[in-house]
Formats: sequence, C-alpha cells, structure tokens
Amino acid sequence: MSSLLDGILGLDPLLILAVTGLLVFAEDAIFIGFVIPGETAAVLAGVGAGLGHIALPLSLVVVVVAAIAGDSVGYEVGRRFFGPRVLTLPLLERHAKRIERARAFLRRRGGIAVFLGRFTAFFRAMMPALAGASHMPYRTFLLWNAFGGVVWGSVFVVVGYIAGASYHQVEKQVGRGIAVGLVVVVVAAVVVWRVRSERRVRER
Repeated sequence: MSSLLDGILGLDPLLILAVTGLLVFAEDAIFIGFVIPGETAAVLAGVGAGLGHIALPLSLVVVVVAAIAGDSVGYEVGRRFFGPRVLTLPLLERHAKRIERARAFLRRRGGIAVFLGRFTAFFRAMMPALAGASHMPYRTFLLWNAFGGVVWGSVFVVVGYIAGASYHQVEKQVGRGIAVGLVVVVVAAVVVWRVRSERRVRER
C-alpha cells in the first residue's frame, strides 16, 4: 500500500484532483458507491494538500462540488429513469431489503435522511436516486445535499490534510518509511470505518 500511495501522491497535482473528483462524483451518480471508496479519495486529496502538492482550498472545493454534483445527477437519474422500478434493476436486486429500509428512512425523515445518508456508503450511493424517484422537491434535496456534501467533504479532506502535514514532521524525526506508514494508517482507518459502517447497516 505504501508504494501505491507514493504512486498516487507522485502524480501531477491536477491529475490527483481530477481522479479524486471523478471518484467522489461517480460514487454517488451511478450506483457504484458500493465499490468506489469516496472517503478514501477525499482523504487522499487532503493528504496531497498536507504535503504541499495541492492547495487545501482547491482540494476542498473539488471534493465538495463533486459530491454535490454526483448526488444531483443521482437524483435526476432516479427521477427521470427509474421511479418505482429502481428495485427491479439487476444490480440492485440483492440489496432490495436495504433499499426498502432506505426508502422508509427517507419517508420518515425527508431532507434529514439525505444529509445523514451522506455518511454511510450504501445510503450515499442510493439516497439521491431514491429521493428523485420519490419526487422530493429538488430545492429541498439540494439544500440537504449541499449541507451534507460540505460537512462530509470538509471532514475527510481535513483528516487527510492533517495526516499529510504530519508527514513532514514524522519524516524529519524518524524517517520517510514511518511517515508513509502514518498516512497509510489514516487511509486504512477510513477504509475500515467504511466497511464497519456498511456491516452495521446490513445487520439492522
């Protein structure tokens, strides 16, 4: 993982931002949040900023805008193309029970469900389309979507930024290998958190 991390952070800064933005956008827009690690992409953008490769404000803007735009596309996909048929898609059939729980949560909580859904990978992938399919007013959706995108993006980019900023101090004190290890631990912690949150959702 260290070599992979080095390879990613060794890319051109604009390419890092492009890849990060694309991963965050695609996670929410086209139902592939089940496999694309949006949080990890956001953390890597923050790490790049902490290492001085990318400006922190630019990393924040790219991640937040990609998150909001991806959700908005997911909303339109649900509203225009799927509607009640969303549960019959082959890709989603095996998640029918979880999707029904997400729909029930959306009916009970409305816009708050859109905000809270941003922090669980499965809900983050499905909630925009379900909101569109249920004909939630787009202004309501956009308000809660933007709120969630700003909070979620800021948290994970700043986590990565702190890890990246610490990299230089650790490198000076104990060497580059341990410094890379620090960043790897942070990224791995995000991945573990994501897996465990998904497991809790499945067990409900």
